[in-house]
Amino acid sequence: MKKHFWQKGFILLTLITLMACAALETATTVATTVGEATGTITKEQGQSIRKSTTAVAKSLEDFTPEQEYYIGRTVGAVVLGKYQPLADTKANTYLNTLGQTLAQASDMPELFAGYSFLVLDSDDINAFATPGGHIFITRGLLRCCRTEDALAAVLAHEIGHVQLRHGMKAIEKARMTEAFTVLAQEGAKSLGSQEVAQLTQAFGGVISDITNTMINNGYSRSYEYQADAASLSILKRLGYNPGALIDMLGVMDKQIKPGGSDFAKTHPSPQNRIAELKDSEKSIVGGEPPAVRKERFTKAVGHLLR
Repeated sequence: MKKHFWQKGFILLTLITLMACAALETATTVATTVGEATGTITKEQGQSIRKSTTAVAKSLEDFTPEQEYYIGRTVGAVVLGKYQPLADTKANTYLNTLGQTLAQASDMPELFAGYSFLVLDSDDINAFATPGGHIFITRGLLRCCRTEDALAAVLAHEIGHVQLRHGMKAIEKARMTEAFTVLAQEGAKSLGSQEVAQLTQAFGGVISDITNTMINNGYSRSYEYQADAASLSILKRLGYNPGALIDMLGVMDKQIKPGGSDFAKTHPSPQNRIAELKDSEKSIVGGEPPAVRKERFTKAVGHLLR
């Protein structure tokens, strides 16, 4: 009889988990209180259920901007453990000036501690955007940019990942999947301390989740295409040539090594991205940037392109 009750109860609990956090915890509190009062469950069992429910509810909460910033800062530290920052004040100042301008034209111009941009001293062709707005671009990728418009396209793409919260979405999905797995495994009995610990652990590991996605696996194709679309929108708002993104991808396609450990491993191929961009944006055209942009770009990063 009691086993039958637990089977039904945990099926219900799993379904309720899809509701808002407050509703989930309130419903569980009522159910366990009634269960304890009628003797259907013990006080210890009720306490165990409430603890596990609180843990599951936590996975449904939105991260605050402050939390995203500190998660992003820690992820950034992991990136800087893999790549050294480039000691070039001129290039980094220019990158930040350009990046901040692009960020202000994005759909998420304000973050808890603002955006930051940094060149990484590596010949790898890659770029990273952490939650909270820490954006890195390698010297190798910078060399794929022949104009300020092309560099703006790269930075706007990374800003697109931030405003679309791709990193946070990836870790939230992983956390929920593991939580539901534990619930399913324990569906016919009360969760004990070991299972509660498993659930709590399921909501940790955020840093390793997101760094593994960013550095080792990359985002899904759909996320990369979404970030490209966001890049085009930002470029258009500031009067940059959206066709510069296609130009940059064309240069990149000639420089990346298939099967490599950097951009080729973590992104769709440049040709696939170009095809997607041309298919979705019929109005994309090329064109020479204004002379003032050419001069500004050459003075700031020209020495890094040789």
